[in-house]
Amino acid sequence: MTFFRTAFAFLALLSMSAAAQAADKLVLAFGDSLMAGYRLPPGQGFAPQLEAALRKQGIAARVHNAGVSGDTTAQGRARLNWVLASLKARPDVVIVELGANDMLRGLDPARAEANLDAILAELSKRRIKILLAGMVAAPNLGPDYAKRFNPIYARLAAKYRVPLYPFFLAGIVGDRSLHIGDAIHPNARGVSVIVKGITPQVGKLLTSR
Repeated sequence: MTFFRTAFAFLALLSMSAAAQAADKLVLAFGDSLMAGYRLPPGQGFAPQLEAALRKQGIAARVHNAGVSGDTTAQGRARLNWVLASLKARPDVVIVELGANDMLRGLDPARAEANLDAILAELSKRRIKILLAGMVAAPNLGPDYAKRFNPIYARLAAKYRVPLYPFFLAGIVGDRSLHIGDAIHPNARGVSVIVKGITPQVGKLLTSR
């Protein structure tokens, strides 16, 4: 009888855990290596740090890491439907963070805008809340490229009437102590700066109707 009582208790705990997880809000972190936790130990990337920050504020949320290192806006666009289909629940919020690799490769900003437009259109069609995270062109690409690239995020946020976090790397650019050795990707401390900046907007989307 002791064995059966223990087994039933264990199954009850599993059931309660599954129910609690199902009740959590779901945030999809959809981006590239900046969001994926590039070269960071488990638990130190954007998704786990954001989840911890939201829970610290009393918001029961799971943050699913859908960041893929090297992804351009075209690659993000190509995998969006697969990512959404692979989830066990419909996301309450999707944070879209793409464009850095387009910019670093000097790809046509018009194509990046078209790809991001398609991503936002698909999410909007599904009635999923969106937070668009912007990127800024590196100075070495010149003023002409920046003039074409930098405005696309504000333009798309206005078109789809979604909130914009203007620059995903705000607060860490230029500070080598907040980056890993390549001076491009954030280290754990750098991620914490990003999370601190973006959490209020994510929290607002999760708690608003």
